[in-house]
Amino acid sequence: MTDSPFSPFETHLDRNRALQILKDALAGADDGELFLERSRAETLVFDDGRLRTASYDAEQGFGLRAVGGEVTGYAHSTEIDETALRKAAETVRLAVGDGGGTLALPPSGRITPLYAAIDPAEGISFAARVALLREIDAFARDLDPRVVQVSASISTSVQEVAILRPEGGLATDIRPMARINVSVIVESNSRRESGNAGGGGRIPLDGLIAPENWQAQVREALRIALVNLRSVPAPAGVFDVVLGPGWPGILLHEAVGHGLEGDFNRKGHSAFAGLLGSRVASPGVTVIDDGTIPDRRGSISVDDEGNAPARNVLIEDGILVGYMQDRQNARLMGVEPTGNGRRQSYAHAPMPRMTNTFMLAGQDDPSAILADLKDGIYAVGFGGGQVDITNGKFVFSCTEAYRVKNGVVGDPIRGATLIGDGATALQHIRAIGNDLALDPGIGNCGKQGQWVPVGVGLPSLMIGGLTIGGSAA
Repeated sequence: MTDSPFSPFETHLDRNRALQILKDALAGADDGELFLERSRAETLVFDDGRLRTASYDAEQGFGLRAVGGEVTGYAHSTEIDETALRKAAETVRLAVGDGGGTLALPPSGRITPLYAAIDPAEGISFAARVALLREIDAFARDLDPRVVQVSASISTSVQEVAILRPEGGLATDIRPMARINVSVIVESNSRRESGNAGGGGRIPLDGLIAPENWQAQVREALRIALVNLRSVPAPAGVFDVVLGPGWPGILLHEAVGHGLEGDFNRKGHSAFAGLLGSRVASPGVTVIDDGTIPDRRGSISVDDEGNAPARNVLIEDGILVGYMQDRQNARLMGVEPTGNGRRQSYAHAPMPRMTNTFMLAGQDDPSAILADLKDGIYAVGFGGGQVDITNGKFVFSCTEAYRVKNGVVGDPIRGATLIGDGATALQHIRAIGNDLALDPGIGNCGKQGQWVPVGVGLPSLMIGGLTIGGSAA
């Protein structure tokens, strides 16, 4: 670490006094904690031949939470001192009042570090990163004369947290993150198309900026752009769809994953509410949320309530067996927390959130899945999408997709959107590939104004009868 480790109970607060303030604030409450954080993030963007953005953000603060039934009292401050903590305690007590609750049992489970406690950019100077971005720009332009614009970015961050529980337990974590991204625009015959590639994780930056990695990212971005350059308008209608492995798991994340978070189900807002033990997907479909995979973007050594993360089975062989839970919703639903209590920062209260969400591999050969596609779409890249949690209806745009007839992959298509609903799509899965892959480490997830890093994954899938929005007759 370039700075001394974040030690708020050595530099800002007396731990015993802070614990007593926390206990007093939670008297009569059901749960709560003191969450302290220091974070810093840096992003460099090289666009159109010059450095466009060089941003550096650093912040610290605490959040104090008291939970009584369905009510949450939350106060936060950028000042980490006893005066601010006492004011926060007075505020959160207004939410729980006299309470009458009994504090929930403390978190259980062993906390195991899943990534190195590092600053991912340590040892790599600002000048070296700018020089690399300039080299990426030149390399992309030299690969193909049709390249007319290149945008490349390097982002690093480190979040240090300390979570003090009312029973006296203290959990700490140092969360690094690094990412590189490349976007290429090509032009031919007055037509322009783009391609993007990138990756990252809770890893040092030096591996991402090794030539063999960034050059592969540039070549992939260029490949996608050139594919799109020869694309034809997407057809419109109802088609069988084969999804490629890896990043297409974003469809699973949005269309299904959010519907399996505990708060939506407790409140009856999810299309999966009340369906535990019921068949919600085709046989062979098993969906996992796993926050314990080392170095992955969505992994957490400890969640933001002090719980150890877990490998949680949500759907097993097509049967809904569990939801993702934070402590509040788990208690209200009479189940155990699953290590999914997450928050964007000290300024936000935790809620049930995904970590790395994916479907397990099946037995089918991916090439055989494509060969069985008689008249449909092969989608391997996705951009933005929208989902209605209450009914699972989704709309996703494809960034790389192909027309398939009689098992033969034909022209790439542009302007394709996948339209359907998660619950129906799960029931219409006809084949599951043996090629499970996780995404390259680029996922972010938004919920109720909070953003957290996540991972997704998928084997090749065939889904019957999805609506394709396109423009071709």
